[in-house]
Amino acid sequence: MAYDEMKKAEFSIVGTRPRRPDGIEKVTGKAQYGADMTAPGMLHGLILRSPHAHARIKTIDTSAAAAMPGVKAVVTQADLPEVEAQDLKDIRENVLAGEKALYDGHAVAAVAATSMSAARAALDKIKVEYEVLPHVTDVDEAMKPDAPVVQAGRADETVPEGFSENVTGHWEFGHGDVDAGLKKAYLVVTRSFRTAATHQGYIEPHACLASLNSEGKGELWCCTQGQYHVRSVCAGLFHMDESQLRVTPSEIGGGFGGKTTVFIEPVALALSRKSGRPVKVVMSREEVFRATGPTCSSSIDVEIGMTKDGRITAGRANLRLQGGAFPCATAYMAAQAAFAAYDLEAVRTYGYNALTNRPKEAAYRAPGAPMAVYAVESVVDELCEKLNLDPLEVRLKNAAKKGTLSSYGPTFNDIGLVATLEAVKAHPHYTAPLGPNQSRGLSCGFWFNFGGNASVSLAVDPDGTVSVTEGNPDIGGSRASISMMAAEELGIPYEKVRTIVADTASLGFNDTTDGSRVTFMVGLATIEAARAAKAEMCRRVAKLWELEEDAVRWEDGAVHPAGPNAGKHPPMTLAEIAAIAGNTGGPIAGHHEVNAEGAGVSFGAHLCDLEVDKETGATKIVRYTVFQDAGRAVHPDYVEGQMQGGAAQGIGWALNEEYIYGEDGRLQNAGFLDYRIPVASDLPPIETVILEIPNPGHPYGVRGVGETSIVPPLAAISNAVSRAIGVRMSETPMSPPRILAAIKG
Repeated sequence: MAYDEMKKAEFSIVGTRPRRPDGIEKVTGKAQYGADMTAPGMLHGLILRSPHAHARIKTIDTSAAAAMPGVKAVVTQADLPEVEAQDLKDIRENVLAGEKALYDGHAVAAVAATSMSAARAALDKIKVEYEVLPHVTDVDEAMKPDAPVVQAGRADETVPEGFSENVTGHWEFGHGDVDAGLKKAYLVVTRSFRTAATHQGYIEPHACLASLNSEGKGELWCCTQGQYHVRSVCAGLFHMDESQLRVTPSEIGGGFGGKTTVFIEPVALALSRKSGRPVKVVMSREEVFRATGPTCSSSIDVEIGMTKDGRITAGRANLRLQGGAFPCATAYMAAQAAFAAYDLEAVRTYGYNALTNRPKEAAYRAPGAPMAVYAVESVVDELCEKLNLDPLEVRLKNAAKKGTLSSYGPTFNDIGLVATLEAVKAHPHYTAPLGPNQSRGLSCGFWFNFGGNASVSLAVDPDGTVSVTEGNPDIGGSRASISMMAAEELGIPYEKVRTIVADTASLGFNDTTDGSRVTFMVGLATIEAARAAKAEMCRRVAKLWELEEDAVRWEDGAVHPAGPNAGKHPPMTLAEIAAIAGNTGGPIAGHHEVNAEGAGVSFGAHLCDLEVDKETGATKIVRYTVFQDAGRAVHPDYVEGQMQGGAAQGIGWALNEEYIYGEDGRLQNAGFLDYRIPVASDLPPIETVILEIPNPGHPYGVRGVGETSIVPPLAAISNAVSRAIGVRMSETPMSPPRILAAIKG
């Protein structure tokens, strides 16, 4: 659906800042999260996990555990039906290990008991005999021909010869002659980078309550970003019809991509089926770190050439990512995102995925983009510094714009990168004076944004209020933004609309809440559902007035005569039409189902001022500003929150956060005490500048904003640190010991 030109300056609700609909319930503790649901006769489930990074499971003896008082079920992978589809095989293997435990924390068995204490005691009685195998946790080591093989036979046909069996995927993007382009350059910089795996750090651990009876009918309550995905996966694993499993999403205490996956739900269902009772499973924080998806870690080589006046002549990047013990395609997105901000005649990227003995990765906002852009933007900044060029002017000179053939294939439509960089240039932050030991870093950022499948139902209630039902869990303010767009389209107050998130039995299929798709995709469907309801109300009023349907029009929440020839009927409001709906044809509703396209890519730029203590290596962020194109900021408070949240998470990724594995392949910092996310004292007030370059693919011009903001921080901070200490940093996190080591050479 194309951008509605008539809406450019006519918004009355979109763009305002009404009170969030879920705020009171959340701050008063009334909101129901994943672990809050209970059921009569409920059992407590716990999972036994491997203490080894890689081991063959020779035997599992559950007899003693099953015989303990209060224990109602014990399950292993043998209790999960065999499946044929490879994606389901991988999930089955991940939720309960079969022949091998593939990483420290891999689930091996589970128990359900009448109390948590009984369940804990039962876990201790399960006897597992392991044969410990060689392991590998580093991506470069995993790719070597003689590396321990995590899973054999998983490489696809795209992988070049010369790598180990751990390399499962290879992707290539670009155009032009890179070697020829590099020869045209005045200066070429080649540098290698490494980024550590980081966790999304959501406060709420994974939790679910499952009930599956002997007749094959199931109920599942869980904290998830996609209840329809959970239903599809679990129904597939248990050979159920999807209609026989109802999945209800709870409120969600953070996800950031990490709850787009399935970890404990099949285990809870298996325990319920075996015990005949509802089973609740709630992960501990240690389990979340050891067994749920962090980001990939990466090893990246970048080569870029630049003329003396700042024109990039060519760029090339090799991106090697590990996504844990199962194949993933994050390197595919990383290879596409690396040079997306630039208009280049010659560019080539190569992405590789390698298996390691780590937990399966999960999305973290813009999967793959932060590490790829970090490497490219660092080299661009180094070229600017060596050539004594303004890093902002160089980016403006090379910026992608409408008509640019992107580095990954498509030609860009209307995009906001140049406008975003111009906003940086005009902002007082860019020219503000710096203090002693302080420096400034700049980075661009990019994310694709996605559309997808959405189903929306909009009901006009008898009292003139409106109920909207959508199928995407609200992780970024979607209930507010959907209500606002419905109210805008109908011409009624925001307070008259309530949006709820449906379970899987109450609405048609919806894709998962990820990819910055919801405000775009569900908003589009909501606008169309509202237009369908308006058309029905116009039809009914035209009939009442004995007019043709085209003789009436909808304006400001009411039906009006379309012109003087239609008579002098007083406007009939939505509330008045709703009140007599029973006499004019029955309930009034609008529905719309869509596979939305035209999401529109997103660009941003971040400015970071920081101070480095050269004696301790400690870094303090003193000022941070986020600039981003939102297309149309439906609810600016939420948009600013997304921009600030992504920046805060990126700051943690750049300076503190990392998965640390010992020589035994076990995770050493599986808790917030040792895995340090930023706290309030680590962060300055994060300023935001919202730009609005309407997305032509949406009737209100909306673009997704949830992921781009995590992409620039790594490079912006690295560039500032590098300039502050006079040494180029090339590895995250840039912890004090690492900065001191760089200073000392």
